[in-house]
Amino acid sequence: MPPFLKRKSEKGNTPLVPAWHPNFRNFERLPDTKAVRTSFFVNGVAVVIAVSLLLVFAYQEYALYVLDRQVAEWQTRIDRDTRGSAVAIAEYKKFQEEEKKIVEVDAFLATKIVASALFLDLGRSLPNRIALQNIIYRHDGVNLRGVVRGAGDRASGEVAAYVQKLKNEPAFGPVFESISQSTLTRESQTGRLTFEMFMKFKSAAPAPAKK
Repeated sequence: MPPFLKRKSEKGNTPLVPAWHPNFRNFERLPDTKAVRTSFFVNGVAVVIAVSLLLVFAYQEYALYVLDRQVAEWQTRIDRDTRGSAVAIAEYKKFQEEEKKIVEVDAFLATKIVASALFLDLGRSLPNRIALQNIIYRHDGVNLRGVVRGAGDRASGEVAAYVQKLKNEPAFGPVFESISQSTLTRESQTGRLTFEMFMKFKSAAPAPAKK
């Protein structure tokens, strides 16, 4: 039996025209449908930067605190040791003064010169026109100060001759290394010629270094 003839659907004959209706939605009042807003990332980055700066500032403050504490400890040690150092320096200066005296005594003993014999030898060799005013005994030799009567070149020549005479003295040769004239000046008031000469010991000890 032939199949029943199917009736064609009436929907097929209906034209495909989109349905029209008015849009009454207010987009400004509709809720936000974004799961994560852009402002969230911006605020997050700002918070991270702020926290990082805060940590850096806190570390610097802590480092400064530790440094100040160390400086205070070092200053305390310096203040504590300053007094002892000052006392040690004062004692060392006293020791230097005493050492200088001992060196001078040792030098005097090393020369093996009797003061009375030295004065006699100087007096015996002294020319008539020359007079000694001071005889200064030092650790390295004897310093002589005197005056000579006379004018001009003659007086200066007598001083030079006296220096040469002392060099030729047999009593002074074994003791003194050198005998030399230091100064030669004329006094304006008296007109006398003053001189200085130095007689250096052969076994003179070196002078203590000044610090």
